[in-house]
Amino acid sequence: MLADSQFDASAPARERILYQASALFYQAGIRATGIDRIIAEAGVTKVTFYRHFPSKQDLIIAFLQRRHQCWLAAFSAQLTEALAQGQSFDRALGTTLLSWFQEERFRGCAFINAAAELGNDNPQCMALVQMHKQQMYSEIASALRAQPQWVIQSVCMLVEGAIVQAQIGKNSEEVIKSLQQALKGLLAA
Repeated sequence: MLADSQFDASAPARERILYQASALFYQAGIRATGIDRIIAEAGVTKVTFYRHFPSKQDLIIAFLQRRHQCWLAAFSAQLTEALAQGQSFDRALGTTLLSWFQEERFRGCAFINAAAELGNDNPQCMALVQMHKQQMYSEIASALRAQPQWVIQSVCMLVEGAIVQAQIGKNSEEVIKSLQQALKGLLAA
């Protein structure tokens, strides 16, 4: 869902920093990734880093904002395309999620991970996590216009569960099959 772009050493310093931080935060974790490693990977000086991001908190916020924009755009585009091709909602959603789960660098939802790592100790990040989840809910609600709110909320909970199951190493195809079966039952109710 988030095709790996190539690192561009000639990109502006802010972009190189954000690119490396995004990759490291997602793969290694936010707390486990130090500023010195990001600086080294981005090929910038500390002065340049702090000119663009006065604190790690500022970088975390930028990472979550960028991840939100990219992930939601990809999710929405793939789901919309699958639905436009005539796929049922359960199949379209399954296809969309499976392509993400099978990415080589898949490590679950960056927002679930951020909430687990940072928790309520970081209200700015939690606000971004909540905003991301609300907008994902809105995308699903848009695709399920005729469904009551409890059904949409249930679909979102199933999606979150599927993401976590795929993240902890369950077979992605089996996770999607289970999700699709649950969706069929839920949407038929």
